[in-house]
Amino acid sequence: MNVSGFLTELKRRRVYTVAAAYVVTAWLLIQVATQVFPFFNIPNWIVRLIVLLAIIGFPIAVVCSWAFEITPEGIKLEGDVDRRTTRKTGRKLTALIVIIAAAAAGVTVFRFQHLQQANATKQSPVGVAIESKSIAVLPFENLSEQKANAYFADGMQDQILTDLSRIADLKVISRTSVMQYKSGITRNLREVGQELGVAHLLEGSVQRSANKIRVNAQLIDTRTDAHIWAETYDRDLADVFAIQSEIAKAIADQLQAKLSPNEKKAIEQPPTTDLAAFDLYSRAKSILLTASFSVTADPDLRKAIELLDEAVKRDPSFFDAYCQLAWAHETLYAAKGSDHTPARLALAEAALQAATRLRPDAAETHLARAQYLYYGLRDYAGALAQLEIARRALPNDPRLFEVTGYILRRRGQHEEGLQNLQRAVELDPRNFFTLQQIALSYQFLGRYADSITALDRALAIMPDNLTRAFRGLFYFCWKADTRSPLRTIDAILAQEPSAIAGSADIWFLCALAERDPAAAERALVALGDNPCWGEGTILLSRSFGEGLLARMNKDEARARTAFEAARAQQEKIVQAQQDYGPALCVLGLIDAALGRKELALDEGRRAIALTPVEKDVNNGSRVLQYFAITAAWAGDKELALQQLEAGLRAPDASQMLSYGALKLLPFWDPLRGDPRFEKIVASLAPKESAPAAK
Repeated sequence: MNVSGFLTELKRRRVYTVAAAYVVTAWLLIQVATQVFPFFNIPNWIVRLIVLLAIIGFPIAVVCSWAFEITPEGIKLEGDVDRRTTRKTGRKLTALIVIIAAAAAGVTVFRFQHLQQANATKQSPVGVAIESKSIAVLPFENLSEQKANAYFADGMQDQILTDLSRIADLKVISRTSVMQYKSGITRNLREVGQELGVAHLLEGSVQRSANKIRVNAQLIDTRTDAHIWAETYDRDLADVFAIQSEIAKAIADQLQAKLSPNEKKAIEQPPTTDLAAFDLYSRAKSILLTASFSVTADPDLRKAIELLDEAVKRDPSFFDAYCQLAWAHETLYAAKGSDHTPARLALAEAALQAATRLRPDAAETHLARAQYLYYGLRDYAGALAQLEIARRALPNDPRLFEVTGYILRRRGQHEEGLQNLQRAVELDPRNFFTLQQIALSYQFLGRYADSITALDRALAIMPDNLTRAFRGLFYFCWKADTRSPLRTIDAILAQEPSAIAGSADIWFLCALAERDPAAAERALVALGDNPCWGEGTILLSRSFGEGLLARMNKDEARARTAFEAARAQQEKIVQAQQDYGPALCVLGLIDAALGRKELALDEGRRAIALTPVEKDVNNGSRVLQYFAITAAWAGDKELALQQLEAGLRAPDASQMLSYGALKLLPFWDPLRGDPRFEKIVASLAPKESAPAAK
């Protein structure tokens, strides 16, 4: 048989058709396996086995198609087949191939689009390449019978992560990002590696019973799913810190990371000798990790302080606990501004001094001092100098870049501040709070489109209700559009009404903008004891909100009663936080609402003098900007317009001076109708297009 005859015979026996059908069917099977199997946590080796069997089966299928035919009566040897029958079967086979090919094409297109979307959301926020010596330590599973030991397992994970982060030759992801991958749930490790931007993951379990402990740890290469190291440690409970340092050194060895003598010494140094103190510290640190973006931030911080106080009471040499204690006090004092009192600052200083006495030259001491200088004293130059010293021994600590970003932002260096916050996200890619701060940095620049994009990145990580509401708030500020935030509010009320408290201030603001008293009343009820509005350290109480609502309803008696109650609350705050501009600014606003013109203007001016923009760009801008409302409410229209223009020139853009707020909120009603005010509002109308509303 010549070549032409052989090819004709292949066609007659439909070898081409069977080969095409086999390839299309195998391709469809492989696509379904790679798409569906991970959902059921089926190991990747099964997918690889299917691919291998498909390859091996191809020549077998071709040979069988030469020797056999499919007929309505079943499979027969080629020589025994009636060709008239096989023509009908051939047409059916061709139709089947077309259907399978269409299905395979559909699955391929879906998979391609899914991968494109996944790559857009799972890639490192700054788009950096994955380094070979990069690792994340996932939460360890608590296998102890007592579930209270979960904090002990968290402490074990945290200490190993801390030890590894000291090694300059490694890139180590912060705990804030990895804590979202809870143990006990199905984790696709390859996807986790992509989301965190690391080549390796360490996972494990802890079982504590009486005075014994068992720790299992395993190292996985996320690029291949290969387990490249594993070890089980059965020891006395007293050896727990030795186990942590052994694991850290073993991981460094597996990743061929260079370990300096100082790094080795730091890894081998136990945090404490008191396991009960370590438990208290672990519980406190877990609370502090989420307090920054929690609705219950204040009580959470105070609870953490109680735990840390007990830890250092048990072990007065517990260095790490003192560092965390100083930061918790500083957060209440300055970051939240809810206890801006000399007593709170003194507690932060006392904790810092205790840490300094224990380890005066430690990098963590320099970091703690930098935070104190920044949050407590607003000594920016001093804080930056301390951060530079700490950087040498804390190569993987995102707080260094985070605090640097905040300092530069308060100095008005917004672009440099953003770069540092984005660098912090490289080491802490799923830190919700830092991503929110990046969004705020864009808002301070008046770049609402970029703010919304940054929040979209955060929402791709965690569909948090508060962040969704803030996304809508940015639309309101930018576009004077209440629809987006109100859609979010309606969705929260429909899905999880108990979660509305954290977003009720935005609901209240939108209700005021729409002049909807019923909605505003419902929002105030949902607020509970939370402020009706807050922008940075400018906090307006719930009583203040009741006054606003009553005035909108033209119920002057109720409005006065509410504002008097708000003033009594605020006066106590001002007395406790003397020389604190933001608190005095709010008091001036309340006095303006009560018709005490001269007192209100005097308080507003003193607040500006206490908070110069040159010293603190964030708070200085807010105090300056809110004074425009005070002047408007006090009836001094000329001063109000002057302050409004000065506020718009301030280094930070305020939500209360945004296009949406000026156009819609009753705060600015005393200025409406004045051509100068209307011209200012028109000048702020958005010109660029917005990201899609959600």
